[in-house]
Amino acid sequence: MTSDDRLIVALDVPNALEGLKLAETISDAASFYKIGLGMLTGGGLALANELKQEHGKRIFLDMKLFDIGATVENAVRGLAQFDLDFLTVHGDPYVVRAAKEGAAGKDLKILAVTILTSLDRADLDGALIKDGAIKDLVQERAGKAFDAGADGVIASPQEAALIRALPESKGRLIVTPGVRPTGAALGDQKRVATPAQAIKDGADHIVVGRPIWQAAQPRAAAQAIQSELANL
Repeated sequence: MTSDDRLIVALDVPNALEGLKLAETISDAASFYKIGLGMLTGGGLALANELKQEHGKRIFLDMKLFDIGATVENAVRGLAQFDLDFLTVHGDPYVVRAAKEGAAGKDLKILAVTILTSLDRADLDGALIKDGAIKDLVQERAGKAFDAGADGVIASPQEAALIRALPESKGRLIVTPGVRPTGAALGDQKRVATPAQAIKDGADHIVVGRPIWQAAQPRAAAQAIQSELANL
């Protein structure tokens, strides 16, 4: 089968050996994988390179970088040497600008995190984030990230349509975690939608982790999502 790269499978397993085994199990049912911070000390960069160079997969490195501008720029410059596809940074404009400087001359797409899909208004209150509905804050942060040069944003599927409505979103990517097939457990996600709904609402890519890697048959779980996307 030809896999649709709108589906990004999150390899949220402890180390590169388990990640490679999972990718081999999923096989041709996915062509795009996310490697996150949790695997960084477990060989995540090595796995990213192996999947990219030896297996022809696309790679989304989900590091959510956040630091002073010079540090972010240097970190991104180093990561950009690995010929990967997507990299996340926090959506603060100065962080985005620094990341774009670090990625200059490379094909690496810088994606800005708006508000994590595991958070709700109570979480934002606890973090002293300004008042307002989450959807409005996400749209505002997305617009500022685009203005700062972000190639795309990370947001929940519930905000995809609002972001796509922004004039600044033209030609930019919207990538949505917090995607759950019908009947799947929510886990720690609070702002979710089904794969088909996320795409209909403007997402370019959906990120799915536990509903695939915790499934008894991960390849079949990925195929079911591919079929849902194909039937849109």
